[in-house]
Amino acid sequence: MKEKKTLRFRREQRKKPRGNYRKKQSATSIYFLIWAIFTALSVVILLAFGFTQYILMIRTYKEETSREVSEKGQTIRQAVLEMPGDHISGNFSGYLRFLSTTYDVSVFVLNKNGEVLFPYEDVAPDVDGYLDFSEDMEKMLAEMEKNNSSVVVYESGNSYIHGSKISFRGTAEAYLYVGKSMELMMAAASKMAVRMALIAVFVLILSFAVSSAVSGWLTKPIAEMTEKAKLLAQGDFNVDFHGVDYGQEMVELAEKLNFARDELSKTDRMQKELIANVSHDFKTPLTMIKAYAAMIMEISGDIPEKRNKHAQVIVDEADRLTSLVGDVLDLSKLSSGLDSLKLQTLDMSAYTEEVLERFDYLKETGGYRFVTDIDEELYTQADELKIGQALYNLIGNAVNYTGEDKTVFVRLKKTNETSFCFSVTDTGAGIKNEELDTVWERYYRSSEAHKRPVKGTGLGLSIVKGVLNRHGFQFGVESEVGKGSTFYVVFPLVVGEER
Repeated sequence: MKEKKTLRFRREQRKKPRGNYRKKQSATSIYFLIWAIFTALSVVILLAFGFTQYILMIRTYKEETSREVSEKGQTIRQAVLEMPGDHISGNFSGYLRFLSTTYDVSVFVLNKNGEVLFPYEDVAPDVDGYLDFSEDMEKMLAEMEKNNSSVVVYESGNSYIHGSKISFRGTAEAYLYVGKSMELMMAAASKMAVRMALIAVFVLILSFAVSSAVSGWLTKPIAEMTEKAKLLAQGDFNVDFHGVDYGQEMVELAEKLNFARDELSKTDRMQKELIANVSHDFKTPLTMIKAYAAMIMEISGDIPEKRNKHAQVIVDEADRLTSLVGDVLDLSKLSSGLDSLKLQTLDMSAYTEEVLERFDYLKETGGYRFVTDIDEELYTQADELKIGQALYNLIGNAVNYTGEDKTVFVRLKKTNETSFCFSVTDTGAGIKNEELDTVWERYYRSSEAHKRPVKGTGLGLSIVKGVLNRHGFQFGVESEVGKGSTFYVVFPLVVGEER
């Protein structure tokens, strides 16, 4: 039973995602999104255009019909009122039909109940009710009352009506009805709606095809870069993200990815070389410790002078090994940002002298000469331990690379009222211009033949860079091939109450 639980636990553990990778999410492809947006946009634009045109056409037609009916109604009304009285009983119906044909409108004279008075010949028994204007008459009277006018223009059903009150021979009350039907316009609008629907279907099919082609063309470079990114993730640093020119944005993205590829390639190469170099640095003192311990056991154990000399070598190599481990840990802390600063006011003049004292043994045992030029009472705000480590590493780097004269120049000089500068100069071979920007990198020494330094571990300058960046101090290097190099740091000067 216990074994089954253990196996189930192991299977569950294998199912759990490892690292900080997010769980893969299902998402719609860019290809589909572009296609859907393009197609939907085309259909929406078409429908919006068709609907707008339909509404505008009806509104425009109604406005024009209203204006036309108003103008023609006034003209016909004037003509009727000006007609001689004896024509009323004569050929008045024919005259109304003439006006109707001439102005392309319907013209009737109605009584108050909506019955047709003229042209009375048009009314026949088989069309009784066809010319029933009772509802129109009610609406006309209502509009007249509403507008307090004897002449009105209004919409009724599918027609625009011009209605006016007129009188015959001064006594008879009648109403002139001039109407313009909009049935032809409505029929045209209906046909337009059908045509717009057919066009929408056609545009939908066309949009589907065009958007598919455009989406494929737009997403192709992204798909290509995705495949190349997979190769890069697998360690292939020969991939080139440049492809077909798909636009300025894709070209810039390809350039940034190629830059990232080059940086990753350089970091990978330097990391491998650092591991080899650090392994060498670890192996050398361990080998010497083992060898001298064996010598003490087999040769010099009973000879105090030799035994002490061999034991001192073991102590020195153990110290070197401890220093290497410390530098690797310091570099790791600085890179991860775990090491916090403890700022305080420092007398950099006295502190620089103190750091230099740690190199006195090189004067006595190695023949090194330190030439100093240090101004007094220069103060700044810094972390004493870390700045001391930075100064020690800079001086130690100059010791390792100075010339045959074994001379190192150390200066601490006030530059202006707000700052002062620390610099250390060696007399060595110097640094090539193309390498000046890389000397601060943690893997810089790996680009040269591995050399066991007199002082330090070879990681010193990268630690200096981390410390000074954390403080926000300006620093740099100046060098001339064959004449040596100068490393400098600019410190803010603390004066007055800040001290």
